Order: sequence, then C-alpha cells, then structure tokens
Amino acid sequence: MILVLSASLGSESNSRLLAQEAVRQLLSEGIEAELIDLRDHPLPPCDGESAYGHPGVAPLRARIMAAEALIVATPIYNYDVNSALKNAIELTGKAWENKPVAFLCAAGGKSSYMAIMALANSLMLDFRCLIVPRFVYATGGDFAEGRVVNPEQVRRIGQLVEATVRLTKLPPLT
Repeated sequence: MILVLSASLGSESNSRLLAQEAVRQLLSEGIEAELIDLRDHPLPPCDGESAYGHPGVAPLRARIMAAEALIVATPIYNYDVNSALKNAIELTGKAWENKPVAFLCAAGGKSSYMAIMALANSLMLDFRCLIVPRFVYATGGDFAEGRVVNPEQVRRIGQLVEATVRLTKLPPLT
C-alpha cells in the first residue's frame, strides 16, 4: 500500500489537489493507495516528551509504518515545507525508516523549487529513506476548478507515481 500524505492544513489547498491526483492515478493502475489528510489528524506540537503519547500519534504512526512507500504532498511556505509536515515527521519518526518517499510540492511562485531538499536530506540521513528522484513542483496556474489542470503536471505526477511504485518492488533496505 502506498500512503499519500496531504500535509496542508488549509481548506483550499493546492497540495491536497496534488495528493488527490496521485491517489487517483495509483488507484487507476490497480495500486492500493490511501490518502491521509493531516487536517483530519490533529497532532500536538512535538515537545520531545509527552506529545508522543497523544492519542492521535499512534494511529498515524501505525499507518505510516504499514505503508510500502509514501508520497508526501506539501505546501511550500517561506522557502520550506509547512510546519504541520515537519511536526508529523517528528512525532512519527522511525515509522518512516527504509521507505521510498516522493514529494509533491505546491508553492506560490517558482523561486522555491529547491525547498524540499532539506527535508529530503533529513529523511535520508535520519531514517534511511530512499528519496524518489522525481519531484513535482506546481504553482497556482497549474490548478483550477478544484483540480490539477496543467496536463504537464498531471503527466509528471504519473511519472512520480510510476517511479514510487517501481521502488516498492526493490528488496527492503537494511
């Protein structure tokens, strides 16, 4: 099962539209996929102590742990991923270990296309994640009417989905 994690907490999120498109493409290929929207999973701020025992953390950790791979859809704010995603990773930590991870990014402009690299490096170093070397970076003009309308972005999401699925077929990292 591939878990698609929508990290935006906004009600009209373009990154959520990227996540929905990825799930649509996975399911159309007969791949088991699940969308988790962080809006539906309120988490406490990670304090390095009691936050790990919050009742919302264990179910999210278990779903991440059960996934063969993750596709993360995140907004880019101020040249970085949003705090909700970073907090979710801090709270679920080791559940990410040795998994392929792909990124779908939505931003307001074209300048922050490299913003995901700090998180990608952290996941590689801290949890030995295999980062899918195909990112999608979309801006406002790629969306309309509640969906991804740029055919080039839809095609690129398909390539990211295909690469992610291919990586799930490799022997597990140890």
